[in-house]
Amino acid sequence: MNSSLYPHFGVLLVDDEPAWLRSLSLTLERSAGIANIITCQDSRQVMDLLDLHEIGLVLLDLTMPHLAGDELLSMIAERHPETAVIIISGMNQIESAVNCMKLGAFDYFVKTVEEDRLVSGVLRAIRMLELERQNREMSSRMLSGGLKHPEAFSGIVTGDRNMHTIFSYIEAVSLSSEPLLIIGESGVGKELIAKAAHTLSGCSGQLVAVNVAGLDDTVFADTLFGHTRGAFTGADQARRGMIEEAADGTLFLDEIGDLSIASQVKLLRLLQEGEYFPLGSDRPKRLKARVIVATHQDLAQKQAAGTFRRDLYYRLCIHLVQVPPLRERKGDLPLLLDHFLEESARALGKKKPTPPRELADLLATYAFPGNIRELKAMIYNAVSIHRDRVLSMETFLKTIGKTGDKPAVSALKTPERNLYSELERLPTFGEAAELLVEEAMCRANGNQTIAARLLGISQPALSKRLKLSRNVQTSPQS
Repeated sequence: MNSSLYPHFGVLLVDDEPAWLRSLSLTLERSAGIANIITCQDSRQVMDLLDLHEIGLVLLDLTMPHLAGDELLSMIAERHPETAVIIISGMNQIESAVNCMKLGAFDYFVKTVEEDRLVSGVLRAIRMLELERQNREMSSRMLSGGLKHPEAFSGIVTGDRNMHTIFSYIEAVSLSSEPLLIIGESGVGKELIAKAAHTLSGCSGQLVAVNVAGLDDTVFADTLFGHTRGAFTGADQARRGMIEEAADGTLFLDEIGDLSIASQVKLLRLLQEGEYFPLGSDRPKRLKARVIVATHQDLAQKQAAGTFRRDLYYRLCIHLVQVPPLRERKGDLPLLLDHFLEESARALGKKKPTPPRELADLLATYAFPGNIRELKAMIYNAVSIHRDRVLSMETFLKTIGKTGDKPAVSALKTPERNLYSELERLPTFGEAAELLVEEAMCRANGNQTIAARLLGISQPALSKRLKLSRNVQTSPQS
């Protein structure tokens, strides 16, 4: 099957009336974007088609020559239990409907039913099949512990276990038509995750990224939906929206938490109905792109506060990943340091410098509020002024020395009140100093120069205090 078609599995329409097959095919494609369709007029060919093609859903006429629909339903349930079947009958008979449901039909419709109800039933079946496939994929990933397509994540430098769990999840949901929500602080690499999901989807279209932060409702609608000529003052010619640019690909909306309520309503309708109206047009267009959204904000908190629509929040949460900040994956620092040293040296036309051994330890003491983007900027800055063989730590020390204390407090969630206010017995100056020195040495991985900078004292002063502490510990008890 062509992976760029929706859904990724085939939908088989079986009816002995060619006019009905053509009509149903057009309805499903026009109203729901379902293009992965196979038609069959002879019921005797159905089982062979199921054996030859990857078919997930069958829409089956009940009354046909040769093999009747209920006979085929029993055969499909026995030989292809993973395939969902929707019965479409020319007669509205309750007994017949009940019998078909007992035989395993997913749903039952009468041919005279409204188009919208039939299309909604087909979409429900497709979503159920996609969720079942995703559950199987996730179970398979958990059991195997590996990735089928690790190359899709080659742009993400990590050895972190939580990141690899995210990769497995992205592989499992990559073929889904439902939206994907990526949450994470600024600079953690949310767009790289979106790119990996797009690559794995196998879509023939491109990935179109739109940062929606700061867009008012009119600009948001024009950016996404486009406009017709004369839609508003200055609209001298028609313009395609980003949704159309992303046709058969992926539409990536970044900073979704900043959308106004009015724009949220438009996005919700787009996701629910799968269609939109260009500004100035009364003819709807179909959404033909997978939608991925990202935000650094807490959407659950925003919807509880009433600034983010609850229905949109739950619509976006069908597939959700939360990318951890760099301070929670500090084991990746040596990998990222080496990667960005090589990348920056190549970009700046220099030989890759050798980092001091204590640089990784220094970086590990910093909370990185700007995450990987901030680390990359730090390294590029250091390499740009680099002259000797060994990379100077001075630019890193200046950055971390200026701002390192504040992010660390935020990251560790240290209370703003006095740390000693609830202690029954206050420690002596000597005891408090000893505890501070011990913690600084632990954070600096035993490096006295870095520990001294964390404490705001000189390295000789720290060395003197450490010697004093050791002498006290080794002196004989009186």
